[in-house]
Amino acid sequence: MMRQPPRRPAPAVQHGAALLAAMLTVTLVATFAAAALWQQWRSVEIETAERARMQTGWILTGALDWARLILREDGRSGGADYLSEPWAVPLQETRLSTFLSADKTTTDSDQEAFLSGQITDLQSRLNVANLIEANKISAPALQAFAKLFDLLGLPAEELNRMAENLRFASDISPDNRSASQAPLMPQRIEQLTWLGLSPQSLAALRPYIALLPARTPVNLNTASAEVVYASVPTFEMADAQRLVADRDRAYFRSLSDVSKLFPEAASQFSDGQHSVATRFFEVRGRLRLDQMVVQERSVLQRDGQDVRTLWRERQVVDLPANPPLYNSR
Repeated sequence: MMRQPPRRPAPAVQHGAALLAAMLTVTLVATFAAAALWQQWRSVEIETAERARMQTGWILTGALDWARLILREDGRSGGADYLSEPWAVPLQETRLSTFLSADKTTTDSDQEAFLSGQITDLQSRLNVANLIEANKISAPALQAFAKLFDLLGLPAEELNRMAENLRFASDISPDNRSASQAPLMPQRIEQLTWLGLSPQSLAALRPYIALLPARTPVNLNTASAEVVYASVPTFEMADAQRLVADRDRAYFRSLSDVSKLFPEAASQFSDGQHSVATRFFEVRGRLRLDQMVVQERSVLQRDGQDVRTLWRERQVVDLPANPPLYNSR
């Protein structure tokens, strides 16, 4: 019997298998390298964002403490609060890049950081809380809001609905059997839509109203002509504009100064409705850090030398496609 020679494997098949194995190895190595690079990039981005968040919080907290210090020093002397005082001067956008890092050699110190802010007298506006007194709708406050609604061309039905729902939400007496059906008590101006106010009306009212935790008088030294007009029953718009023009020349030290200016309406300037001093302020801070903009809004209550924060809220906003040019120093 003749023996057949052994069959040799095809060299081409072996070469193709080796090439395929090499390509798979290179693919796996490239995949693992890309995954490792992505994980490293993600870690760097998270660390950068966390560091920016902490820096933003420190700066805005410092700005709030600075505002509290200004109000505390202003309260040391007491007396009237008016728009020529230091607290009323807004802080224009100021460069803070050199203060972001203690190590001046790091590249992070080259970030562009700008801070701006403003303190606003919240008693320069009509207080929505004034609508309710002893679980009843206050007639003087309702009349003031009615004049403001009429001036702005807003429907009176929304005012009546808001006032009634506010009374309903604030009535927590044991005799109120419908308390479970009452709307939630709003804590912010934005939440007044819970009481039946439309977003359009809220946008028109926002510059002229506030929602404070207690009943407050209107500060005639800081109120706008629209608020003055609404808060004085017999005033016309011309009277309110005259009051604003006169107080810009010389602020009112007491309500008697206002009564001397308008003797025919002297009986309408009472301590419960008007004042020349303020207890509640709003502090707004804005920090632009590189490509991120963070805004913070706080409400402060001042009682003599005690200035405490009632609440704070912070949000990140998007930069516009064509940001405006800022005057920085």
